[in-house]
Amino acid sequence: MEDLKSLIDKEKLPRHIAIIMDGNGRWAKLRGKPRVFGHRNGVQAVREATEAAAEIGVEYVTLYAFSTENWGRPKAEVNALMTLLVGTLRKEVKTLNKNNIRLKAIGDLKQLPEKSYQSLMEGIEETKNNTRMTLVLALNYSAKWEIMRAVRQLAQEAKDGNINPTDISEKHFDDALSTKGIPHPELMIRTSGEKRISNFLLWQIAYAELCFLPIFWPEFRKEHLYQAILDFQNRERRFGKTGDQIAREGE
Repeated sequence: MEDLKSLIDKEKLPRHIAIIMDGNGRWAKLRGKPRVFGHRNGVQAVREATEAAAEIGVEYVTLYAFSTENWGRPKAEVNALMTLLVGTLRKEVKTLNKNNIRLKAIGDLKQLPEKSYQSLMEGIEETKNNTRMTLVLALNYSAKWEIMRAVRQLAQEAKDGNINPTDISEKHFDDALSTKGIPHPELMIRTSGEKRISNFLLWQIAYAELCFLPIFWPEFRKEHLYQAILDFQNRERRFGKTGDQIAREGE
């Protein structure tokens, strides 16, 4: 089998990869196990994706770990997910530091259970000086929530006379989002075969390349990330221009 990693052009890496980790429950169901079994096995996939991205030089990886809509799942599953989050964060901080990876989080974080929130804040604090890569967890996150929060913030600034509404730019809006200071994702990956964005980084992925993989998240390994990056590198990113214009700009 060809070494996919060796085929990647390190000069054309996406700076930021966003991943929708989908399919844990269905993977478990196919094995006659409870959904929580799938979530537990998905932790290894998180390690694989994070390590693979850091090893080849990706600067940011954002994982959609828990959406605002996920609170509607069975209470036992939500409780198990939050317990898993606490335990995983405590175990993985040492590995993140060893690999010089910084942890960040986006979402309505203060609405998380106290133990989950504290573990998250501790992990962020303990890894804040790492510089190799930034791992962003989207927790209690939804793009609509984030966009509405930004709109309210800018509206308040305009009401207070700190900004003229006609002067509000894309930069102002970017800075009002929870991803302020983080480059927009250039590649978005979703596992499980579903072809939806599911309320994830809607503003930020406006020009991202989308990659939908037919595997469930617990099956995700480094080779899948390499394949997605190779697919990304073989696409022509036009940003509204024509292919001829892009070709001339590259001359």
